[in-house]
Amino acid sequence: MDADAIAEGRRRWQARYDAARKRDADFTTLSGDPVEPVYGPRPGDRYEGFERIGWPGEFPFTRGLHPTGYRGRTWTIRQFAGFGNAEQTNERYRMILEAGGGGLSVAFDMPTLMGRDSDDPRSLGEVGHCGVAIDSAADMEVLFRDIPLGGVTTSMTISGPAVPVFCMYLVAAERQGVDPATLNGTLQTDIFKEYIAQKEWLFAPEPHLRLIGDLMEHCAAGIPAYKPLSVSGYHIREAGSTAAQELAYTLADGFGYVELGLSRGLDVDTFAPGLSFFFDAHLDFFEEIAKFRAARRIWARWMRDVYGARTEKAQWLRFHTQTAGVSLTAQQPYNNVVRTAVEALAAVLGGTNSLHTNALDETLALPSERAAEIALRTQQVLMEEIGVTNVADPLGGSWYVEQLTDRIEADAEKIFEEIAERGRRAVPDGNHPIGPITSGLLRGIEDGWFTGNIAEAAFRYQQALEKGDKRVVGVNCHTGSVTGDLEILRVSHEVEREQVRVLAERRAARDDAAVRAGLAGMVEAARSGANMIEPMLVAVRAEATLGEICDALREEWGTYTEPPGF
Repeated sequence: MDADAIAEGRRRWQARYDAARKRDADFTTLSGDPVEPVYGPRPGDRYEGFERIGWPGEFPFTRGLHPTGYRGRTWTIRQFAGFGNAEQTNERYRMILEAGGGGLSVAFDMPTLMGRDSDDPRSLGEVGHCGVAIDSAADMEVLFRDIPLGGVTTSMTISGPAVPVFCMYLVAAERQGVDPATLNGTLQTDIFKEYIAQKEWLFAPEPHLRLIGDLMEHCAAGIPAYKPLSVSGYHIREAGSTAAQELAYTLADGFGYVELGLSRGLDVDTFAPGLSFFFDAHLDFFEEIAKFRAARRIWARWMRDVYGARTEKAQWLRFHTQTAGVSLTAQQPYNNVVRTAVEALAAVLGGTNSLHTNALDETLALPSERAAEIALRTQQVLMEEIGVTNVADPLGGSWYVEQLTDRIEADAEKIFEEIAERGRRAVPDGNHPIGPITSGLLRGIEDGWFTGNIAEAAFRYQQALEKGDKRVVGVNCHTGSVTGDLEILRVSHEVEREQVRVLAERRAARDDAAVRAGLAGMVEAARSGANMIEPMLVAVRAEATLGEICDALREEWGTYTEPPGF
């Protein structure tokens, strides 16, 4: 790009920066020296390929979505929490908010994630242990007691039974007197990554996509600020993928959901802003920064050039980040504070919109209050003390970071072509029911292509660890330690007994005829092809349980077993 074009771009950026709202903050170094809100080529310099880097707030958004960077608004501190029953988790949420957290992120227990009630025989021993137990709308009411849902953004990390759980959230808001149309937050709902990595599904892919399409229509029509899909690379990376695989598989999943929306007749400029993303921040500091920058650039280009998005908001890739749980070690657990801080800094320098920092004891148990506070304070130190919010994309133009960004982008594009080719082979006549990337995703799920690639990447990394080529402090090097045992959070089995008891009381007190009618109306909608959200809300308002709703749909649609792999 020549000097005149670069100068014109800077003038455009400056005008947008001047017009934007900025925080009332001190944007100087620790020594008191002023810093510019963004840096770029010097006046008069040429920069070959600068259009791929550009200025913050301009296509292709490599340097961020907003011209102000974090001077306009910092990232949202959104700590992931949930354990025991709804009452216990509510206490933790209020602690997080009182300590300065900016949003909530709900962790559900395994029975809830699998669409089972707490009294299901398959739930025995799992209730409340890896997250909060939610059986009905009444539990959701307790979960957010004294937390006005109209005034806080809430993320819910659940995919298989995401739609009925979201209906319970809507009913809890109604019972607070909050207009659901004003709600803001994110629901994960990403079923593709379940088949690829996390393995928590209820049905075959097609019925799940049916429900997701219904949810997209419902939110686009009546809950405009709520994001019904958070496309998740986090679990793909935690399963052992490389950074490029995480990026490519995640964005391909996102393209699949765009194709789903288009197949429903939705306007891409209307529904695409309701998509968000969820990435892992791993240990390779610069590679992670490059991954986030490449993700924004790829998404913007595909949305504009492939799917026809015209507005900036429809081209934006908004993303939440969580530091890498898989990087935490049980050995010398206080080292995890350092790992988490470095990973969080990479997410911030990559321009994350919200962030969760893992607690030092999460490799052993759910976080204790002390560990949760340290995790929260880690973000607050980054936000308040070290100057990273002063300058947008401070590593932009770094030879190393730009080369890494280009390399990850190129690797991802090769993977997209592999996925598309699988789709072409699966539907050789080109008559894709939803879209070509979606066909490739479904084929890759069916034949184990994704899981095989991730397993191979995980195997190579494990070999490097065992050979000592990759080192982990406290595990395969520097193993001597004076650290004693940690006091960890233990969830009592009394939680399960109490949850089952309360569930029985609620079942006895409800109108069973209303529950049966609600479930029947939901199944009828499933058979007729009607949007299922309103019929499901009727069942939820009658206190139908999560297990009852999911079992009714399992009976209608069947279950799913993934193909064996060797």
